[in-house]
Order: sequence, then structure tokens, then C-alpha cells
Amino acid sequence: MSTYDIVNRIKIDEAPAVLATLIGVEGHSYRKAGAIMLFHEDGTIGSLSPGCLESDLQLRTEEVWKSGMPETVEYDMLSQDDFSWGEAVGCGGKIKVVLEPVAGELRNLLVEAHGIIISGESVILRRSRTGGRYTYSLESAAAVQEKAAASNWSEASFATLLVPKPRLVLFGPGNDARPIADLAVRAGFRVAVADWREGSLRHDFAASERIICSPAEAADKLHIGSRDYVLICSHQLQRDRIFIEHVIKHKPCYIGIIGSKARIGMLLDGLDAPETLHAPVGLPIGGEGPEEIAVSIVAEMIQVRRSGSRKQPKGADYLESCRYLSGGGAK
Repeated sequence: MSTYDIVNRIKIDEAPAVLATLIGVEGHSYRKAGAIMLFHEDGTIGSLSPGCLESDLQLRTEEVWKSGMPETVEYDMLSQDDFSWGEAVGCGGKIKVVLEPVAGELRNLLVEAHGIIISGESVILRRSRTGGRYTYSLESAAAVQEKAAASNWSEASFATLLVPKPRLVLFGPGNDARPIADLAVRAGFRVAVADWREGSLRHDFAASERIICSPAEAADKLHIGSRDYVLICSHQLQRDRIFIEHVIKHKPCYIGIIGSKARIGMLLDGLDAPETLHAPVGLPIGGEGPEEIAVSIVAEMIQVRRSGSRKQPKGADYLESCRYLSGGGAK
């Protein structure tokens, strides 16, 4: 789940909720500093661990809400001899979490932040602690790098970067694209579908936007921009060619083409392919069938989203520990 899902829940539901923010990490941790999750009446959104901390945090939320005061909780799982924590839960790190009741100034600013990220902009929520309470402020993330937003954190001062959901645009999808849409939504993307065939939009896709138009109009009608991910999957060579000629001008951060190398060669003949083009699309995991191919495609989009690198080799690691599962060694 993305930070958008948390902010959206707060916007639409005024019921009691507690925000948990991971502000410090020493050693291995399932999530990086800056990760947040929300505890609310119907359950939780997000996660801070593989499941070993959430139950304990949940028990603390009622008192945090009743008191109206934030609480800082520290978990030390560095000792391998401590079977209640330690490596038995697959974390093996030391982390610090701040629990905050979502009320008053914090709720008001998160509702304001919702309006900002809906417009496609990122925003930073800052805290500064005086006495036992925090004061809050919002600032545009446009001029602040993500690393700078998360630097020099302490219990007295920290920040959360709130970002809009990235959008995946599917052009001309058939039934075989449904696993891609479903998995993309679960991975934190929102999905838009564009097609020239009215019947194709009746497919049961997890899409928040649907338009019927010519391939030449789709990029303009969807206002495709630099934050968007685009997947061309109509299998209609001429229409795919028209669409890609127009979408390249909008410079999305990711363009993927489904199809064989021979077909892609014909599709791109004479075009100056941008560095954001992934063709054939997907990481080389040897996937077969719609579901496995969907995994390879969405994994590649996640790689682009997390690394911020448009020249990342397929399957390359950009974090030292990114290939380590919570249970131990590299896989």
C-alpha cells in the first residue's frame, strides 16, 4: 500500500485512527526509515515489519488515542539469543516507531495533503516536538530530495514524504492483461485503460479511468506525463505504432511493449526510442502464461519506481540488501 492509501483513508473516515511512523533503523529492517502505517477501527493499512511488531503496536493504539499524546516505541531485535524477537521473527534489527493519534492539527494537515497529492504533487509532513506534543507543517516536496526529507531524524523532529499513486496506462488491453492490472493495483499503482474498441472496455479490469478514443488521441486525453507508466498491449501493429509515436512526446517515465522481438522491431522501425522504453517488457524471470508475465512486468515497474534510474539494467539491484528475504540469505 502507498502513502496515498493512508491519506485517502483519513480523508474519507473521521473514526479514531493512529499513525505509526518508522523513524529509526539499526541493522536489518523489513522497511526503511520513513515507512508509515495506519491503525484504524476496521484494521490496518500498510506495514512496518513482516508481522512481528504490528500486534504489539495495535495494543498500544487505544491508549495513544485516548490520551491524545504520541508515544515512542523501540524494538531491539539485534540479539540472536532472544527468541521472543531476534532472528526468530526474521528482522534482527533495532527500530524506533512513533505512534500519533490522528486528530486535530495532524488530521487537518493530512486532509490538506490529500488534496495536494490528488493533483499529482508530492508533499512533506514535518513534525517538531515541544514538550510532549508535536507541531506539524506541510511543505512542497518539489524542491526537496527524498533523502533530504528523511535526514537527521530524531524523536523530536522527523518528516514523512507523501506521494501520489503512480499511474499505469494500459493501451488496448485484452483479457490477458487483467492479471497485470490486478497485480499493479496491489503493488500501489492506479490503472487507466485506453482503447479504440468500446467492447474491450467491458473487460473486468481494476481500472479507475477508462477512455474510448483513437490511438492518436489517447495520450492527450489521459494527460500522460513524466510520472506515468505506459504499457502497450493491443497486438494491433498499426494502432500500437500510432499510439507510441504520440506517447513518446509526453515523456512518461516508463514505456513497455508486449510482444516478440521481431514484432517490436517492426513497431519501432525508424523511431528514436527513448531510454525509458522497455521492449521486450518485464524482468527476465522466464515467466510463462498471463500471471507469470504479469509478475515480470510489474516487478520491472517497481524497480523503476524504487531506483529512480531509467538506465537500470534488467534485474540489477540498486540496494545492497534488496535481494535479501526477511528470513535470511539471498535468493
